[in-house]
Amino acid sequence: MTELPDLDKRFTYHAPKGDQPARYEALRGKAREFAEVISKTCPDSREKSLALTKLEESVMWANASIARNE
Repeated sequence: MTELPDLDKRFTYHAPKGDQPARYEALRGKAREFAEVISKTCPDSREKSLALTKLEESVMWANASIARNE
């Protein structure tokens, strides 16, 4: 069973603090650069769409790791 503190960590708003906003922006910026490479390099396809979706998802999880664990 998932512990209540873990549920609190997952389902509570975590206001940015310190240098977190700059780090979120850095992650998004690098992901955007890579998204452009994918967009320009790969043919339109399901696989390209999945690559972009997974990149977007990785940014979300990276940001969540910062927000939830600091």
